[in-house]
Amino acid sequence: VQLQASGGGLVQAGGSLRLSCAASGRTCRSCSMGWFRQAPGKEREFVAAITGSGSSAAFADSVKGRFTISRNDAKDTVYLQMNSLKPEDTAVYYCALSRKIMSMYDSEYDYWGQGTLVTVSS
Repeated sequence: VQLQASGGGLVQAGGSLRLSCAASGRTCRSCSMGWFRQAPGKEREFVAAITGSGSSAAFADSVKGRFTISRNDAKDTVYLQMNSLKPEDTAVYYCALSRKIMSMYDSEYDYWGQGTLVTVSS
């Protein structure tokens, strides 16, 4: 499985961005997908995840109410809609695929995309 993240960029605080993660190769529609991020000088942290069915999702407390996650299996793509962005959301965002039902732990993800940079200016 190959994962390609895109959609990052520079946005002002309060703005929105939508990240996409396209899967290719031996895709797994029953697998859960997650987004993580890593800010400069910090460890990678969980952002959001969605089950293979798309029926359940989980979010980090820091993004609840501002971010949503969705998937379009016909396109083998997962999206992270980010609204009301804050400067502290600045990070490289990574998408990942897990064979677990859903996980907030990066060690439980099997495949990773290359990351896309999100910069939020104040």
